[in-house]
Amino acid sequence: MTSPDLPSPPKVAEPALAALQGLPSGIEESSVFRSLFIAYPDALLLVDQAGGIVLANPSAASLLGFAVDELVGLNVDALVPDSIRPRHAAYREAYGRAPRARPMGTQMELVAKRKDGSEVMVEIALSPLQSHGLPFVVAAIRDIGAYPRVKQALQRARYSDYLAQLGRLAVDTRDPQVMLDHVPTIAAEALEVEVAVVLLLESSRLEFRVASGVGLVPGEEIGARIASHANTPPGFVFAEGQPVEVPDYGKERRFAVPRAYLDAGLVSALAVPFYDRGRFIGVLTVHSRQAKRFGDEELRFLESLSNLLATSLQRVQTEEALSHAQRLESVGQLTGGIAHDFNNLLTVIQGNLQVLEELPAIAQDAYAQQLVGAAARASRRGAELTGKLLAFSRRQMLQPNAVDTHAMLHSLADMLRRTLDQRIGIAIDAAPDCPPVLADPGQLESALLNIAINARDAMPEGGTLHFHAEACTALPREVLNELGDAGEHGSFVAISVADSGTGMTEEVKERAFEPFFTTKEAGRGTGLGLSTVYGFVKQSKGAIAIATQPGAGTTVTLYLPQLYDAAPLAAPDDDGEQALPAGLRVMLVEDDAEVRKVVHAFLATLGCDVVAAENAEQALVQMESDAGAFDVLLSDIALGPGMRGTRLAAEAQQRFPRLAILLMSGFSSELLDADREAPPSWELLRKPYSRAELARALARVLAARP
Repeated sequence: MTSPDLPSPPKVAEPALAALQGLPSGIEESSVFRSLFIAYPDALLLVDQAGGIVLANPSAASLLGFAVDELVGLNVDALVPDSIRPRHAAYREAYGRAPRARPMGTQMELVAKRKDGSEVMVEIALSPLQSHGLPFVVAAIRDIGAYPRVKQALQRARYSDYLAQLGRLAVDTRDPQVMLDHVPTIAAEALEVEVAVVLLLESSRLEFRVASGVGLVPGEEIGARIASHANTPPGFVFAEGQPVEVPDYGKERRFAVPRAYLDAGLVSALAVPFYDRGRFIGVLTVHSRQAKRFGDEELRFLESLSNLLATSLQRVQTEEALSHAQRLESVGQLTGGIAHDFNNLLTVIQGNLQVLEELPAIAQDAYAQQLVGAAARASRRGAELTGKLLAFSRRQMLQPNAVDTHAMLHSLADMLRRTLDQRIGIAIDAAPDCPPVLADPGQLESALLNIAINARDAMPEGGTLHFHAEACTALPREVLNELGDAGEHGSFVAISVADSGTGMTEEVKERAFEPFFTTKEAGRGTGLGLSTVYGFVKQSKGAIAIATQPGAGTTVTLYLPQLYDAAPLAAPDDDGEQALPAGLRVMLVEDDAEVRKVVHAFLATLGCDVVAAENAEQALVQMESDAGAFDVLLSDIALGPGMRGTRLAAEAQQRFPRLAILLMSGFSSELLDADREAPPSWELLRKPYSRAELARALARVLAARP
């Protein structure tokens, strides 16, 4: 291009004149000034009073993305971002009225607009030439993006933008895999590296699983397993428990560098662990083909990414645990209601069978006795079934006590050795000093037996059944989610039962605690084993977890609260029928007519004088009319519309202090509520019950009455 001639050079200072006077002959001052203008490293623009660019040097063209001849004739307003152009025009007009030497951009951020629309941060120094008789201003423009402090600020802003992107995604998504997929992508883009990978520590804590990544090397494909010992890259991070930087894989001696890293040309790396409530759960790693690629800014960015990921995973898992618990709670309420009604039916069936069995005509008939016996056995199985439903729905009556896990496991193992397939070996690992747990001993033994039976069925060709008990130093993440505050502040004992059997798929594991869900063939199980265990553990203020894989066996672990102050052991009931005082007067209150008949018959055969009522109001009238001549009030808790059995008992005992109270129900939640309200002298009896159980309960309340 042909640029207009420079104006005559202004007068220069004496030293400069002296220097110029020493120039070789034939070199003019104008040539020197032109050469300086062209060679100057900062962008220089010569601008007239209207803002038009008269001259531009190559540095200006390079900085602003124009050719030199494109800049000449352009108004400087075209180099100002659209958003601030009106203000800039006003500033320029004011400056034209009073031009002066002025640095700009040292105390404020200035941005120049390039030809392609992008922006560059600059500093500008304005030098007016009016004092030299020239109607121009020299604008010296410097790109400050190369300044270390500016580069650092820009880098932080860039990282913050990527973190904001991930934060928005964490709010919007409930799918943990979406977060897992995006984190390595964002890490690779933001840090401009070739490889980024997320590895999650498996629940066994023996290996990592590659959950997601970009640019993955052979051997670290999605789903690949990597040992967690300290000689592997992620295992070393696990052992250290803190970020690990690798400046150069070629010089790394702390762990074995996979050959695939070197073959892929990877040179440096940065890895940060991430945690869920203090428990190590995974590693986020980035790799670069440049040596010493990572510094403090990259470390802080990667830690922020991993913290966001850990928080998101924790939230999703907490929500899933809550949803699962709510589903089971709904099923529990349904099964509890069914069990209540079924228990009333069983009370009628069992009671009538017992009365029928003792009739003289039946007692002498062997075939009739056989039929009655079969029906009685079936009704007892029905009662066991409802008991399991109540256990799942956490509506059974528990008697928590101190349980010595070491002694219980050895006793249980001795029994199992005599009953299980001889091809199944039994091993016990329970320290004698393992703390006692607070639980119902009978229910705990039944729970472990249920798990052992499931384990036996999962090992049709034999195998190993391993019992283990120890005090917990740290609870797994899913157990903490389930226990909430109790898990954070309580102390627990873990009792696990592991088998070497077929294991479960993820789908089967998800439904393992649902009542009536079973993978066994017809006739081999009810599907209530693990659901019963689940209900018992939850009602005992504990938690349960399953670790399993198809073909790799299953471990079921119960987390039960440690006992601090041992409670006295409850004395076992005598199995015999208790003798009662002759002529014992009993006020029987039961709204179900069939149940009322059965209980009346039981009491009559026990030698009691019985008056029956179908509701509380009738019972109070009867007791008042008999002037307190009753020895015992035997009442159902749920009596239909009107007063409940607990209220009736309280009013009756207030009027007749010597009255003994025995309450009954087929719904264990009613018994649990009554147990919290009842004085020690009251007795609670669960339906269905035998005549002998009724007799023993009556004997206890008579002994305990005021």
